[in-house]
Amino acid sequence: MIIPWQSLSDDVLDALLQEVVTRDGTDYGAMEKTTEQKVTFARNQLKSGYAALLWNTESESASLVSSEVARDIEQQTLDAESSATDSTE
Repeated sequence: MIIPWQSLSDDVLDALLQEVVTRDGTDYGAMEKTTEQKVTFARNQLKSGYAALLWNTESESASLVSSEVARDIEQQTLDAESSATDSTE
């Protein structure tokens, strides 16, 4: 599910982005960046429309992904829900 980040308060968005950018496995290249720099970069990616926040109900966590990937995942979810509804009728 895509999280409508514009509807989040600044404090909530900052906390969510901090959790995402400090998660193990997050790579920012050869030059290490501060958490503040990573959050600013992530926020700018959201504002530009390049990235979106996704909520994963199974892992109960958010991820920052490209908007294209977010749309694809959202469509796959809708398709799966539609198929499940069709098969129960």
